[in-house]
Amino acid sequence: MSPNSHPADAAGSASMPDDPRDGWSDLLSGRHLAIVTVMASGILLYAMNLYFTAALMPSIVAEIGGQAYYAWVTTGFVIAAIVASLFVSRLLDRSGPASAYLVAFVTFALGAAGNAISPTMQILIAGRIVQGLGGGLLAGLGYAVIRSALPERHWARATGVVSAMWGVGTLFGPALGGVFAELGLWRWSYGGLALVALIFALLGQRSFAGMAGSGRQSPVPVASLIPLVLATIAISFSAVLPIGWPTMLAVGAGLVLLWLFVTVERRSDNTILPKLTYRRGNALKWVYLTVAALSAGVMVENFIPLFGQHLAGLSPLVAGLLGAVLSLAWVIAQLFVVSVSSDAGRRRAIRLGPLLLTAGLIVYGLFQASGAELATVAIWAGALTVSGVGIGLAWPLLGVAAMSSSRDPAEGGKAAAAITTTQLIAFSITSAMAGTLMAAGGESIADAARYVSLGIALLTLLGVLTAGIATRR
Repeated sequence: MSPNSHPADAAGSASMPDDPRDGWSDLLSGRHLAIVTVMASGILLYAMNLYFTAALMPSIVAEIGGQAYYAWVTTGFVIAAIVASLFVSRLLDRSGPASAYLVAFVTFALGAAGNAISPTMQILIAGRIVQGLGGGLLAGLGYAVIRSALPERHWARATGVVSAMWGVGTLFGPALGGVFAELGLWRWSYGGLALVALIFALLGQRSFAGMAGSGRQSPVPVASLIPLVLATIAISFSAVLPIGWPTMLAVGAGLVLLWLFVTVERRSDNTILPKLTYRRGNALKWVYLTVAALSAGVMVENFIPLFGQHLAGLSPLVAGLLGAVLSLAWVIAQLFVVSVSSDAGRRRAIRLGPLLLTAGLIVYGLFQASGAELATVAIWAGALTVSGVGIGLAWPLLGVAAMSSSRDPAEGGKAAAAITTTQLIAFSITSAMAGTLMAAGGESIADAARYVSLGIALLTLLGVLTAGIATRR
């Protein structure tokens, strides 16, 4: 592939339709099945754990206290995950996938075990940080290993399976956490997570046996890492600061630090993102920005149950099911779209994805009102279904586009790992901004719901532009 070729075009040729082995039956059999299971399970552990812990937090605070540190249980986990995701490609190059997954699963298990025995909130947060380091590695490995562990004909389907785990996690995480909370077994729940992680660590050793790393030793890009981490922390702080100047200063500082990160990356030989990202005429940067826009749209899920209960009087169960609509549509759509093999079809799907996501969020936001009746709830569900389909259409194809951006295995692996870094940063930034928009609604839940939904829609609208550029010949 030439340096100036477009990764979105490469995604169209990643799977050869006339290969008799190009199908689900080959991917989901033998060693391929074991590899996909490990990758998908790592993503699922990370995705489910976010919502799982949110459901447990009231029980945790009731037992060990620490209400003042409530937000840091999630913030510490996410920031640690972002930092860890930056080291995925380096860990793979040095040790290979078997050792990389061993480190990731064991670290995750140690953090979960620490949570299980935590006597105070401060120690729980420390455990969550360790768990986040393992989770960030697992999330990044889920994409980065596809390129080296599976034949190219399976990249699209494997990416679809792995990406689907984000939706599955949001479907089952809250319910599972709620069951353990209801039974008063929050410590046992973390012990169970630790045990599951150790089991998959052993399976990973068998699945990736004999696969070595490239041996390439690249130094840690400290100059890029520092402004990126500080930017994430600054924007995350905006969600817990008083609304007004403190919030604006935190967001402004974060945006300046992000600009500094890009400036340092452009001028450095040792980068976090692949060098192709900054090369004039290459579309990889637009692929990442589209991933960020789709990730922003996902964050509306955190607020749907709250809005449903307060505005429509839905029960917690029904409101939770409404929140799962977007994830369910996302999972189903992407499992179908990965079978599209033509260049033109894949480009259309990538372009259509952010458009549907934005349209659905706008409709959902405009119909937020107190005392919503059943017909309005049905409109909400339809709009969220459209949004979920939009995410599902584009997400796996963007992953393949990033993987296909370079024939250099090291650069291709870095490009795949950076999908997770981009995703986690977008989650963190959007979550903080959504918290600020919630606060701007004041006492009116209907106003807060409109601000959050339409504010996130503005972010996803940018994805319509970036998807068009990413897929332009």
